[in-house]
Amino acid sequence: MSDTPIRVLVAKPGLDGHDRGAKVVARALRDAGMEVIYTGIRQTPEMIAEAAVQEDVDVVGLSILSGAHLELFPRVTELLKAKGKDDVLLVAGGIVPDEDIPRLNALGFAGVFGPGTNTHDLVKFVQEKMAEQRIKDKD
Repeated sequence: MSDTPIRVLVAKPGLDGHDRGAKVVARALRDAGMEVIYTGIRQTPEMIAEAAVQEDVDVVGLSILSGAHLELFPRVTELLKAKGKDDVLLVAGGIVPDEDIPRLNALGFAGVFGPGTNTHDLVKFVQEKMAEQRIKDKD
C-alpha cells in the first residue's frame, strides 16, 4: 500500500445536529493513521462536495440520523460526479433502515454502518477498500 495517508472527509448533511457518532468515527480513523477532515454539522450537499474537492480526499463518509439520507445522499453523489470527484470511496453511517441500504449501494456507497458498529471494523473496511483501490490505480 502507498505511504500516502488515506484522506477522509467526515460530514453531517442536513439539519441533523447530533454529531457524537461522527466524532467517534473521525477519531478512530485518525488514530489509525488517516488524515481526517471533519466538516461539522448542518452541511449542505454543495458544501460537502466542495470540501471533498478542495481537500482532495480519498473517502467521503456521511453520517445522518434525521432520516433524510435518500434525499441528501443522492445529491452529494451527483455533485461529486459533476466536480470530477467520483473516484472516492463512499461510506455512510447513522440511522439507515435496512431496506434503504440497497439504494445507497446503488448510489455507490460501499459500506453502510449503523449504531453499534465497532470502530475497528470500520477502520479495517476503509483500509482494505483503499488498499484495493490503490492496487487498481497502479495497474
